[in-house]
Amino acid sequence: MGEKPFSAVATVPENDIWQTAIHRERKLYTHENDKREAFERDFTRILHSLGYRRLKHKTQVFFNTHNDHICTRMEHVQHVASVSHTIAHTLGLNTELTNAIATGHDLGHAPFGHQGETVLKNLVRQFTDEPFFHEKNSLIFVDDIELLEDTQCHLCNLNLTYAVRDGLISHCGEIDENHLKPRTQRIDLRSQFQYSGQYQPFTWEGCVVKVSDKIAYLGRDIEDAARLNFLDEDSHTILTKIGEVYHVPSLHMVNTSALISTLISDLCQHSNPLDGLQFSQNILHLLNEIKAYNSTYIYNNERFHYYKQYVKLVLTTLYTELSHWYAAENTFDAIHRQERWCEELAKGFGNWLALYCEPDIVTQSYSFQEVQKADNRKIYGNLTNPVQYKRAIVDYIAGMTDPYAIKMFHSLTSF
Repeated sequence: MGEKPFSAVATVPENDIWQTAIHRERKLYTHENDKREAFERDFTRILHSLGYRRLKHKTQVFFNTHNDHICTRMEHVQHVASVSHTIAHTLGLNTELTNAIATGHDLGHAPFGHQGETVLKNLVRQFTDEPFFHEKNSLIFVDDIELLEDTQCHLCNLNLTYAVRDGLISHCGEIDENHLKPRTQRIDLRSQFQYSGQYQPFTWEGCVVKVSDKIAYLGRDIEDAARLNFLDEDSHTILTKIGEVYHVPSLHMVNTSALISTLISDLCQHSNPLDGLQFSQNILHLLNEIKAYNSTYIYNNERFHYYKQYVKLVLTTLYTELSHWYAAENTFDAIHRQERWCEELAKGFGNWLALYCEPDIVTQSYSFQEVQKADNRKIYGNLTNPVQYKRAIVDYIAGMTDPYAIKMFHSLTSF
């Protein structure tokens, strides 16, 4: 297999796909004597974004805003970055690219985990045929929502490379088939991706992040479930039997580190550029058994019933209320009038919305100085189209943390 079996196909300047991989929509400003390459710059731009900071207060699987020992969305992202770095380094791929993709892959995740995503998906269906799924939403966030100051203190879009953007929208999807390989054609990521996992990533590094996502969360979800007493004696027995069948004795002890190590080692041992990223048949079956186990005993556990109802109530209430504030080009005046009874929500939404609308419709009540120095795409235009406004509401809610969404919900129900 060789010491670094994928070095010849790594996304590096010698590779034929390099120019496509590092392409940006427009030239990015530079710093004098900057030591960073393209993907390093993408990583730091993601790292400094507000969306990344909020991941620490977003649900991964279990809603526990006050439990420091339960995995958050940010911790999951760091796990994926760690796993993908190890695999990419071992195989001879570009670790800077995997780090950037892994760090940004969940920026578009809604509050309250996949249940929040389900609620927003159903709301979006009410006003557009455009699909909503968190991988595409991550791309929308890094393309249109997240802003950073340039050297002139103008707020600008992140303007990431094609390879990183591609890795974000293609990071999900099943890997049951094994033999994971990148696609060979560049596509329009925003228009051609219509559902999760529709296309494989464009780079081997994107494929590594895709498989690392699965490796990172399976064991940790079991560990958190055990910590929160989701697993009864029967489900523990089944987990022990799975470990015995596939000769992974540490599984019944919920040893996340040992499981991750087993999966990484097996993948690196059996993968090559001809056959793709692949596990041995034994470990692939183990992976699928664990996924099925988690689905039955964790993700579809009846203890999530009331939580799902609560998430739907919180997010639907926020969406419904904000929808009532629409007044076409006079929307900012309408939002301003709401401050008399829900000041924080009205100011927060108004200040945020102002950054993405044409300046001539924004009243001075909202982010006037920020609007003046913003040089980003005005994705909601003049708000003459109500669909634009509804999409803005969904984007705003998707960017919320769990505690902030709850706080805004309480502001609507407290007098």
